[in-house]
Amino acid sequence: MSLIILVLLLYVVQAQVPFLGPCPNVTSMEGFQVEKYLGKWYEIERYFAVFEFAGKCVTAEYSKNSDETVAVHNKQSSSITGERSAIMGVAKVVGRPDGGRLSVRFPSLPVQFEAPYWILDTDYENYSVVWSCLDFGIVNTRNTWILTRARTPNPEIMNKAYSILDKMGIDRNLLLKTDQENCSDHT
Repeated sequence: MSLIILVLLLYVVQAQVPFLGPCPNVTSMEGFQVEKYLGKWYEIERYFAVFEFAGKCVTAEYSKNSDETVAVHNKQSSSITGERSAIMGVAKVVGRPDGGRLSVRFPSLPVQFEAPYWILDTDYENYSVVWSCLDFGIVNTRNTWILTRARTPNPEIMNKAYSILDKMGIDRNLLLKTDQENCSDHT
């Protein structure tokens, strides 16, 4: 019973999909270039996350800070109330500068922690596949996102993203489509 409570607590706190065991072996992109990644991305599909509950018109915008970190500006609208919300974060490269591994923190959150933000693959102009996994020993929490530069990507772009998930053994059945219909340019 205590294991169930622990798993539920981790699920709520981390707001990601829980799994038993350690994080799987997933590799990030080689030759990643932060400067080319900057700009606006539209979230097309993702794993369930409490912090995005009922979110639509989800975007992420990245820009370079003077201290070489990356400013993260996530926005979404509620499909229930229509209200817009945003959160600012800071990402930093971890490990090799070209290894595609970043960690992100959101200073406005009541509990401070850094979450992995690994770029599994991107062509910088069309799509990005992002992975996050936090290991808690007997359980881990995972999230993945498919981001594109276009609010409505063509099927060929999505197939490229799906092929990366398949190559890494990441379950596509857990992906939820993000509603990008009837969105203003302000989100």
